[in-house]
Amino acid sequence: MNEILDILDNHGGKLTNAQVAKMLGKTEAEVAAEITGLEKEHVIVGYKTLIDWDKTDRDIVTALIEIRITPQRGQGFDTFAERIYKYPQVKSLYLMSGGYDLAVTIEGKSMKDVALFVAQKLAPMDSVISTTTHFVLRKYKEEGIVFNDKEEDNRQVITL
Repeated sequence: MNEILDILDNHGGKLTNAQVAKMLGKTEAEVAAEITGLEKEHVIVGYKTLIDWDKTDRDIVTALIEIRITPQRGQGFDTFAERIYKYPQVKSLYLMSGGYDLAVTIEGKSMKDVALFVAQKLAPMDSVISTTTHFVLRKYKEEGIVFNDKEEDNRQVITL
């Protein structure tokens, strides 16, 4: 199981079952069955393409928001987190240790769009003590992939 997960993680899930099977010395049917089982068990929860939006005409503002909350008795952080992750602007949400409780990554069309989301959706929620918003000015590396303006291709090369 871990071998398949390592391969999919390192190659962004872009390999075919036949390619994974060849790498592991298994049959394509064995790999397909194992991947299907991992998906059904929610070990594999999705596949994602990583895009450098700065090289497109789409304007996206990414912000990291720290939230301090007072958890509700008997519910902890989970119920509050569920309210937040349902918003389509929310790209990731983590329970944190340290000076704040939750870290939220959101995307908007502009800084104003992000600010309105924080002011109208997050800050007014019961239990919120404070929020701190950090705007991403430039992405250098994400999910192990380096973003740059150089002509060279820095993607991982798949060899069989």
